[in-house]
Amino acid sequence: MPGLPTPDDLHSLVIRTDFVDESAWLAARRALTTTTGMFEANLQFVDDRRYENLTVDGLLALTDGSDQTFIFLVDRETLARPDHPVLVVDVFEDGRGRIFRVIPSAIWAVQNNLIIGNMDWEDFSGSLDSDGVFRGTFR
Repeated sequence: MPGLPTPDDLHSLVIRTDFVDESAWLAARRALTTTTGMFEANLQFVDDRRYENLTVDGLLALTDGSDQTFIFLVDRETLARPDHPVLVVDVFEDGRGRIFRVIPSAIWAVQNNLIIGNMDWEDFSGSLDSDGVFRGTFR
């Protein structure tokens, strides 16, 4: 498997790992790029079949020694659910392998705040609904 692209300091990778349903992918991507109000996520999409079926463990192997702190995965569950909850994977030091999901309309909050260290992983993971999804509301 190839290495991952390196985004600039303000962008985060969104890696497509499921290639079964093209229309679901396009709908999820459209939802991820729709701005809500004055905020938007700075995303770099990776739409490459070489990452098909990439797992969290596989991602961790690819990011060993990387400067990135988190990566978004658009997996089978993302594309199967109507709200398209994207998997957020912690790839940084002690937290490597932690995950939660975020709906597209709230991805800006996760991306904008984690990328600059304004908020911590726990700020989001402590505000998940019963399905393990961050929907933009903090508890």
